[in-house]
Parts: sequence; C-alpha cells; structure tokens
Amino acid sequence: MTVRRLAATTSLGLTIVAGHDNVDLPISWAHAIELQDPSRWLAGGELVMTTGLHLSRSATKQFEYVERIARTGAVALAFDTGTVHEKVPDAIIRAGDELGFAVLSVAKETPFIAISRAVIDELTADQIRTVQAVVDAQEKLARALLDGVPALITALGRAVHAAVCVLDRDGAVLALTEGASSSLPERIRERSGKERSRVVVDDDGHLAIHRLAVSGTLAVASAAALDQSERLLVGHTVSLLTIELAKPSRVVDAERRLRLAVATMVRQAGGDVDESLLRYFGFESESPVVATALTDVGPLLAATDITSAALEEEAVPYLLAPLNDGTGVWFVVKSEVAEKVTRSVYARVRENSRRSINGGIGSVRPMSGVAASLREAVSAAKVGQVDGHTLVSFSELGTFSLLLSVQSNDVLQSIAAGGLGVLEDYDAENGSRLVDSIEAFLHHNGQWESAAAQLGVHRHTLRNRMDKAAELIGRDLDSAHTRSELWIALKARELLQAESNSDHARPPLR
Repeated sequence: MTVRRLAATTSLGLTIVAGHDNVDLPISWAHAIELQDPSRWLAGGELVMTTGLHLSRSATKQFEYVERIARTGAVALAFDTGTVHEKVPDAIIRAGDELGFAVLSVAKETPFIAISRAVIDELTADQIRTVQAVVDAQEKLARALLDGVPALITALGRAVHAAVCVLDRDGAVLALTEGASSSLPERIRERSGKERSRVVVDDDGHLAIHRLAVSGTLAVASAAALDQSERLLVGHTVSLLTIELAKPSRVVDAERRLRLAVATMVRQAGGDVDESLLRYFGFESESPVVATALTDVGPLLAATDITSAALEEEAVPYLLAPLNDGTGVWFVVKSEVAEKVTRSVYARVRENSRRSINGGIGSVRPMSGVAASLREAVSAAKVGQVDGHTLVSFSELGTFSLLLSVQSNDVLQSIAAGGLGVLEDYDAENGSRLVDSIEAFLHHNGQWESAAAQLGVHRHTLRNRMDKAAELIGRDLDSAHTRSELWIALKARELLQAESNSDHARPPLR
C-alpha cells in the first residue's frame, strides 16, 4: 500500500495536497496521534493522521511540526478537514512541498478508522501474498532437491538473487551457484565461527553462514542484507540440506546393524543363512573365510567404529560383530585376502585406539565353519596376550599353548598350582627364584650354562636351585614326563598372568 494507491481509493475521500513527488513510498502502518511533537512515537513508514487539535497557529511552528514528522521516516501526513480545521493549513502544505513529504487532505465525512482499516487490510493481503510466494518458492526448492544438492543450491540462488555455496565438514565444496566468485569458498572458511549461524559484513558485502547439523556449511553471499522472505527460504534450504545430507549416515548405520545381525546369524547358524544376505555383503555360502578376534580393545562401541573404519579402508567384503563376552570384536574376511587385510586392520586399530590390543587369526573355513574359525581366533588371541599383546595365527600355536588356550581360568589355575604352587610359596617366603630358574632351565632344554647366563647366576647356583626345586616337588627333573608337566604348568601360569592384566605381578596359584 503506497500513498498514491491509498489516495486513489475513492471511498475514502483523500486528496494529495503536497509532496507529490514522494507518493509512491509504501505505508507500513496508519497511526492517529494528536501530540504537538509525535516524533518520539514514530519508527518510520507510518501514515500519520491528525485533526490538528493541538496544532499551533504559528506558521513557523506548523512547518516545524511537519519537519519533525518527516525526519522520523514517516511517509505521509493525513490532515482532517472536518473537525478542527476547514482545510489543510497553508504552512502545512508549504512544508510538505519544500520537504518532499506527502500531505493528504481528509474529507470531513471520512473517519480515521476507515483509513486505518484500508491500510491494515492491504498490509494483511500483502503478507498473505508474501507468505504464499514463500510457500511457492519452498515447493520449488523441494522439487529441485529431487535432482540433487547442486540443483537445490541453484534454485535458492535464483530465489534470493545471491551466490550460494555448500561446504562439507572438511571444507570441500559440495555445490556452488553458477557465476559465484571462485574465492567464495575460501571467504566462507575464513569467516566461519563457532556459532550455529552468523552474518558477516565486509568489503564484499553480506555473507550469511549457517552450520548444518550434519557438519556442513551453507553460505549465502549478497550485496545487501536478505529480507525476511529470503531468510525464510534460506532457513528452509538449511532444513532440506540437513535431511538430505543425513541420509548417508542413516544408511550406513542401518547397514552396520544388518552386518552385525548377519555376522551373528553366521556364527550361530553356520551355513543356514539367507543367501541374499550373504551376497549383499559380498559372500557366498561356500566362500572360504577366516575369522579374526581382537581383544583388550577398550569400549566396544568405539572399538567397533574403529575396526569398521579400518575394514572399510581395505575395501573388501567383511562381517563384523562384538564378541559374546564383551571382551572385544571379531570380523570375517575372504581367505585370499585374510593375511594382508587382518594384519593391516590390526595395526590400524592398535594405532587409532592407542591400546596394546591382542589379536588372533582362525584357520580357513567355509562360511558354515565361521564359529569354529572364531573359536580358534579367540584361542590365538589369548596366546597373543601372553606373548606381549600381539597378533597370533592359530596355525602358529604350539601344542601346549593350543591345549591350554581353550581352557577355563579354573582349569588353568588347577594346572599351574599343581605343578608350581609349592615353588611359588617357597619363593614368596624366602625371596628365592626357583620358578624363574625352572622356567629358564626348561626354556634352554636343560643347558646349564645358557640357563644360568639368562638368570645372571653361576651354573652351580642354578644346580643348587634345581636340587631344591626337585626336593620340594618330590620329582626327578631329569624325567621328560616331569619336565613336560612343569612346562605345561608354566604356560598355564602365563595365561593366568595375562588374564590378570599384569606383566610383572605373579598371581597366587592357590
């Protein structure tokens, strides 16, 4: 609604009597006020209506009255000619012409409320038109998204008459409107802050930057500030982008859940798994595969993410799930890539988790034998823990380690205590090193010089220790059977030490 259009409404009886050159300014409100100085109550854009009730008779004061109103940014003065004044005072008209400020003469039969209603009705209709235009533009943006993010950004750029750019979480350009400055992405990176949204004004104009919930950025570069409708369209685009860019993460999450479910089914049901599920992840029911177990990996959720990321980098088919007891994770890959992939993934997980993890590799099995390969991998991982947190293949296990790795802690405790308990007690009471001496003696196949050198003692000292050990256990250390039992007890003791997560302290054996 402009002053000219309002005056053209014949039913209102309005006549433009001054300021004819500025009658196309839009009216933001109609305000009736009778103060001698209404300027403090005006914000700009108003049509001021008055009966002149308290208007001074002085022409100078009347001129100053109009001047104060015009200075506020009001667009026109509507002067009633039927209540106090018969016509608009000449000084008021002269002030309007000199100041370029529109003055309307209001017919005596026209109430101010009729003028206010005409203005408000037009403002309401204009708001409706604006809202409808925004809704129409939003629909166009939604349809544009069907052709991808670049099409959406192009549509937004046309709607707001500005350059638009979208960056991903790493600052790489996802989309940029045609004709936009090549320096815009760098300008966005330099001006971005920690706020969710910010507007920067610099020598290049206005830059509105919006962070997306999916760790990206939408920015709009314009010569002037965006109006309310344009800001609404930008906000709508932010919502569309957030939904669109979040799709991949939701798909990845769903795929991870499905992968875990398939891995669990394969372990529990062997080959009795829907072939289509296996093929989705790149396997066949008879694919030769290898299972790997990683333990001491820390919090399972983080470990699963780290391991999954490492496997994704290898770009090979895989299944992944946590171990049943919550001590780690396990995964399956095809046998032809198992050696390279497993060692690479183990190294990455160890590095990224910053933990001395244990790893075990099972033997090659068909998909129906995944459970058996996993049991072997878990056994090998136990030995890897004993060997200083390493990656151990089941095929590398010696007979004693293999037999002991599948035993429970209670069985290991019984084996270790039966062979070494008396010696542990004696060492604890006397500060001796009989168990260490037995271990060095057996490790060096009964070679006195080599074993004594490892212990840092004279061979005669070692002989005395061996005699004392034989006396305490009541067994002949020259017997192969005795040595075998002691070696098994030592290996059981190593596994128990690993379980206690101590490389130095020796847990009591009974």
